[in-house]
Amino acid sequence: MTALVIAEHDNATLKPATLNAIAAAAKLGADVHVLIAGHHAQGAADAARLVDGVTKVLLADGAALADGLAENVAAQVLAVAAPYDSIVFPATAYGRNIAPRVAIGLDVAQISDIISVESPDTFTRPIYAGNAIATVQATDAKKVITVRATGFDAASATGGSAGIEAITAIADSGKSIFVKREIAKNDRPELTSAKVIVSGGRGVGSGENYHKVLEPLADKLGAALGASRAAVDAGFVPNDYQVGQTGKIVAPELYIAVGISGAIQHLAGMKDSKVIVAINKDAEAPIFGVADYGLVGDLNEIVPELVKQLG
Repeated sequence: MTALVIAEHDNATLKPATLNAIAAAAKLGADVHVLIAGHHAQGAADAARLVDGVTKVLLADGAALADGLAENVAAQVLAVAAPYDSIVFPATAYGRNIAPRVAIGLDVAQISDIISVESPDTFTRPIYAGNAIATVQATDAKKVITVRATGFDAASATGGSAGIEAITAIADSGKSIFVKREIAKNDRPELTSAKVIVSGGRGVGSGENYHKVLEPLADKLGAALGASRAAVDAGFVPNDYQVGQTGKIVAPELYIAVGISGAIQHLAGMKDSKVIVAINKDAEAPIFGVADYGLVGDLNEIVPELVKQLG
């Protein structure tokens, strides 16, 4: 059996979720190959060949793949899919954009958001916003799978020595064009890979107060900043701060929820965190049901005092 992992990368380095997808693919009991589809992407291929457990790297390097357009990357995957039993994507915006196109091209069912591998054809995945876990068995000979990064420890980025095979890059499909990319500049850790996250909800009151209260705490802890959907919808912070079922799924070592009530949508995105600290004035807030530590009171007093105590 052989699995093909579709790497998410920036042409120079691998995105962290790719390492989790490789770890999941290894649990299929298969040889693990990695596809780097990009342009001037030798750096990403060199990184992939060093990942522990990878046995081969396929490098498709062409102008049509430079910007990761889903139509073109999907066509590239379909061009090399024939020998593989499983095609594995990280369950990120990138992977979720491409995987359905590959599944329909192969005429198979997609298996989404897996959090464990029970056997080469049986997986578990969360349903009902994570309130239940479904066990699903694939009946298709070829499987298209997306992997929830929080379900698998990342494969080691070192220790491998796979060979790199250059393959023919596909031509532009002509179905879409790249217009522009807007990248939010942030000196803080990436939200989905941060070890510590400080998140704010509607209870912080305003965007100004969000930054005034939460940034000093995040600075002390070297943390990423997150937010609930309610805070994002209220305009406190941009969409890329959102943690939850319709935002980013995270599982840091420490998650501090400030002024977040704990709606199911938000809990689905962070309840796998190793330690959860909740700060809320409402003692009955659902967030306390999943928190390891809870502080009931005014966040405008508690958080500054916490910063002070941290020195």
